[in-house]
Amino acid sequence: MMRVIAYRLQEIAHGGPSKATQRQFMTLTAEFETDGRVAAPAGPKIKPGSRLVREWHGRTHTVCVTDDGFEFQGKPYRSLTRIARDITGAQWSGPRFFGLTKRSATATATPDNQLTGAQMISENSSG
Repeated sequence: MMRVIAYRLQEIAHGGPSKATQRQFMTLTAEFETDGRVAAPAGPKIKPGSRLVREWHGRTHTVCVTDDGFEFQGKPYRSLTRIARDITGAQWSGPRFFGLTKRSATATATPDNQLTGAQMISENSSG
């Protein structure tokens, strides 16, 4: 009961969830009422055939996006996070490591820039 009261006081003081969060709650509620379960949020949408390029400690690492996930150094992966861990030896968010999150200032979509951070290079003919 104390947590409910504390949450309500915090909600009053700081304004509660944003409109976007409220819409997401409504979508998840409808999904739960329909299926009895809620799917995990989808990760970044990257077209198969795209390449993710990241320079780390002087080495350039390239990940190919496939229909089933990713390919790095000839091995299939289901997770960018696992690839980031294999590259760095530490726990990283894969999408963040490759510059696919909004927080990252190093992500670009043009192959003409220098490889100074993470880049997504699309090799699809449609863009």
